[in-house]
Amino acid sequence: MRAISPHPQRISLMAAGELRDAFTALERGDRGTAVASLMAIDADSWQAIEQRLVTLGGNVADLIRALDTSADSAKEN
Repeated sequence: MRAISPHPQRISLMAAGELRDAFTALERGDRGTAVASLMAIDADSWQAIEQRLVTLGGNVADLIRALDTSADSAKEN
């Protein structure tokens, strides 16, 4: 079991908004906007996002793939 850092990295408010916008864009099937939103996230926030995903047993690629797959499924229905 991994120890939780006493000083976890922080995700900036701007990065949280960009991540939300990317997920919303993927749900709409707008991959270009999703990519632009993800590219706007600062490096420190990316590290914090990645750290939290690892703690949950995942990674950024898996998260995006799952969201993109669910968006494709929603379009089919």
